[in-house]
Amino acid sequence: MKVARQAEWLTISETTQRTEALGAALGELLAPGDVICLAGELGAGKTVFSRGIGAGWGATAPLTSPTYNLVHEHIRRADRARLFHLDFYRVSRAREAETLGIYEILEGGDIVIFEWPERVLDILPDQRLWIDFLMREDDERDLRFGAWGERHAALLNDLRQSLGLKQRGAHAAGD
Repeated sequence: MKVARQAEWLTISETTQRTEALGAALGELLAPGDVICLAGELGAGKTVFSRGIGAGWGATAPLTSPTYNLVHEHIRRADRARLFHLDFYRVSRAREAETLGIYEILEGGDIVIFEWPERVLDILPDQRLWIDFLMREDDERDLRFGAWGERHAALLNDLRQSLGLKQRGAHAAGD
């Protein structure tokens, strides 16, 4: 059964520092089983946002682009929880991702971040937080968040609240 998008939010990040800070705020809120999908052109800020997620979540090492390794596993020292950071830029179809053990990763109940998720849509879980990074000028980016499933809708609402933003209904626009 397909899950409908339950919430969305559009915001602007004026700097790479703001993009990383947004990621850190999200990272502080993540729970086991959360799936975060980051889509956008090369240089749009996906890895900067991921680095922020890792810092906010408490990864023992900074998140870096897994473009050549495709999968990076990160551990949180406090509780030995795991976060997987996957980059499918070099993957042309879902079948290639399957050889990386993607189903085992998703079934493990860990946090998973996908960069270039549009390349493997067929294997993504229905419940996820999807963020499109749209480049403007210089370091400015539009970040368009979409939440599928109740957990990820609540996560998006919690993120907005942690940033001091009022919830304007299930389909909140920019702030």
